[in-house]
Amino acid sequence: MDSASSEATLKIELSPAARRVDRGRLAEIHANPGFGVHFTDHMLLAEWTPETGWHDARVTEYAPLSLDPATAVLHYAQEIFEGMKAYRHADGSVWTFRPEENGARMIRSARRLALPELPVQDFVATVDALVKADERWVPGGEGEKSLYLRPFMFASEKFLGVRPARHVTYMVIASPAGAYFPGGVRPVSIWLSEDYTRAAVGGMGAAKTGGNYASSLIAQQEAGENGCDQVVFLDAVERRWIEELGGMNLYFVHDDGTIVTPELSGTILEGITRSSIIELCRQLGWKVEERKVSVDEWRDGVGSGRITEVFACGTAAVVTPVGTLKWHGGQVGDNDDIGPVTRQVRQALVDIQYGRAEDTFGWMHRVL
Repeated sequence: MDSASSEATLKIELSPAARRVDRGRLAEIHANPGFGVHFTDHMLLAEWTPETGWHDARVTEYAPLSLDPATAVLHYAQEIFEGMKAYRHADGSVWTFRPEENGARMIRSARRLALPELPVQDFVATVDALVKADERWVPGGEGEKSLYLRPFMFASEKFLGVRPARHVTYMVIASPAGAYFPGGVRPVSIWLSEDYTRAAVGGMGAAKTGGNYASSLIAQQEAGENGCDQVVFLDAVERRWIEELGGMNLYFVHDDGTIVTPELSGTILEGITRSSIIELCRQLGWKVEERKVSVDEWRDGVGSGRITEVFACGTAAVVTPVGTLKWHGGQVGDNDDIGPVTRQVRQALVDIQYGRAEDTFGWMHRVL
């Protein structure tokens, strides 16, 4: 198991919620949690100013925020976030998956958005504090249920002017989550966006910030209009190289056993599931390459049989098989099955997360 290597320095106060969801209602929520619909009894907040640094960290009752209409984030989109999960193991213990990697990525995102950096050990401590306060909200692991955790940071200063905010609020909220595919894992169809791009070199593509997701929505809407589940973006310069989906990284399995994923170039989010799969696949005996992948290689590879499987990965869905790629005037792939490599990789990863397999990587962090 792994843990934050340094002691947290942020003092966190606990103010137990006066109102808590009763046991009966909580049981109903756990039976059918959905995703991002129900929220726990508590939330964590901390404040930052240049004069005092990070301070006033507290776990308190979940409640709406009161924001001035001139709050900076509403006008200049200076905000970042993370997505992670807490898992209940069969013995009742509760664990998170590589939380220090989420903390390190939040620091990288903060630098790009000119936000203050929250030390990794304090990031882990704040997430742990909320999970401990709302431990009863962590569902059992059957059916791949978990507690989704959303740490985020935003410019909370009241001002109108284009400059980094001098008052920043950091929060963590949590929501029980059901399986991404309630009816079982199934291949998804992908729409090739030829009119929109997600990010350019020097932009914010590698930062986990809401603007990147907002920019994908119109392309995702176009995907839906063409009968597809998700959208894939090409690079912004040559409109040739595969980057990522609206919220997931991609992998291509070749007939010689090689697994290829688009290389990081500053325009692709450095997914924690992505990097974990690279390590996991190598341990399972596959050769993994990080390199440029053109859309023509995808189309021709599937058509010729050179590419035998395609899958995507992310925190919410873990590993998702890709069955079809569509674009204006054509499509390749018509696969309703989950390929053997995709199935093995997915099962190996979730078995580690839920404590069903030995964590030889030291990825899991025990909270309770």
